[in-house]
Amino acid sequence: MSDQYIGIDLHKAFFQACALASDGTRLWEGRFPRSEDGLAALTARCTAGTAMAVEASTPTWHFADAVASAVRDLRIVDPYRTKLKAGYAAKTDRLDARRLADALRRESVVGIYYPPLAIRELRELCRERHALIQARTRLVNRIRAVLLRQGIADARRLAKYADDRWLTTLALTPRAAASVAAMRHVLAVVREEIAHADAEVAQLSATDPIAHGLQAVRGIGPVLALTIRAEVGDMRRFPSGAELASYAGLVPRVESSAGRTRYGRITRRGSPWLRWALIEAAMHSPRRSDRVGRWGRALAVRKGMLKARVALARVLCAELHQRWLALE
Repeated sequence: MSDQYIGIDLHKAFFQACALASDGTRLWEGRFPRSEDGLAALTARCTAGTAMAVEASTPTWHFADAVASAVRDLRIVDPYRTKLKAGYAAKTDRLDARRLADALRRESVVGIYYPPLAIRELRELCRERHALIQARTRLVNRIRAVLLRQGIADARRLAKYADDRWLTTLALTPRAAASVAAMRHVLAVVREEIAHADAEVAQLSATDPIAHGLQAVRGIGPVLALTIRAEVGDMRRFPSGAELASYAGLVPRVESSAGRTRYGRITRRGSPWLRWALIEAAMHSPRRSDRVGRWGRALAVRKGMLKARVALARVLCAELHQRWLALE
């Protein structure tokens, strides 16, 4: 049993803290700046028996790394699954910290995976590459739109990977030419950064035993393998492939009442990058000659290719789960 339970309502510039005793008595509370001084002031109030809970958000990992060594039990809380505000009309930073501390004291918080720094670095790389790809697509589409407004019907020649020097030969208005030139400059920088990211991803995918082993699955190359490796982190926290599919948000919503069950759209809860990687890998499943490939082709005829890809991604989760554990 802890000697104090601390709830943290974390924000970009500050955090609100509240400490409760094991019987629910409020020990102290306060507002601290989210700076080195604020974190030092918080850890100075922690003891070896302190338990702490903080909701997951963008600055949570930095905060958790700073206080982890000062507490006995640190919980990163899923705000969606932990109903801290149910039944309360008021909502303030102080009340949120109090309720989080009380939920921790009553063992009613739902913690999430706290990935080590190495896994978080892999996630940062893969997500950075994904953002660069999206930026490249937006720039290419923007240039195509300018060309179409100039009456150039073959704007589709501007492929994402093709040489675009032919743009300099086009007859454009001065303003359109300046816009295209500016976007070409940015596009060249983005392409260079993508090349650097691709090289780093290829190197890490070859040296990481899990990522390297996952590439044996059809449809999974270095990028998808490293993305799945980074977003999953530790496969042992999932008892089966079905739990992995649920974590990726690939399972349908289920509403059951009075003996009637209705299945809706997929939940889309969880890592969007993992969901993207699984669906991308599932695109190749209908080409397989085994039972999964035949089932996927038949499902695509009945339900359409988009729904078939999602269903095949769920099937792929079971295969990845089994292969991953065999690699460890």
